[in-house]
Amino acid sequence: MGVSDEAWMREALAQAQIAAHKDEVPVGAVLIAASGELIAAGHNQPISAQDPSAHAEIVVLRAAAKKLGNYRLPDTTLYDTLEPCTMCVGALVHARVGRLVYGATEPRTGAIESARCLFETGKFNHYPEVEAGVLAAECTAVMRRFFDGKRASKKQHPG
Repeated sequence: MGVSDEAWMREALAQAQIAAHKDEVPVGAVLIAASGELIAAGHNQPISAQDPSAHAEIVVLRAAAKKLGNYRLPDTTLYDTLEPCTMCVGALVHARVGRLVYGATEPRTGAIESARCLFETGKFNHYPEVEAGVLAAECTAVMRRFFDGKRASKKQHPG
């Protein structure tokens, strides 16, 4: 884990905070070119966009593809505060993202090492390099605060 990995994950965490402020599950992502340039940044927005596919990763990949004029995004690194789900892993493979760096694991829907281990199937035509656990404690804390707040609100306003 390099210093730049931590710096870019902090940018993804800032995106996660934007999602939390909008009452969306606080997941953030940024896509970086091999040159070190930020290509795109985004956060979860399925509620506000009324789009079940508007996960942070998909939002970022769509913005990057549009900006670069190509749906293939080789030689890029996606920084993600949360282990991607099956849908997002599929999008990363189709986009040919070169590297995935994520923070917190996702026991219920994570498709890298938790609920599913999709890259262990040997069935894909592309495999990004994967680095897990970058700023994991901070990424986990953002999620925990968000859901603790939701549970506390439910206790105060049941029904």
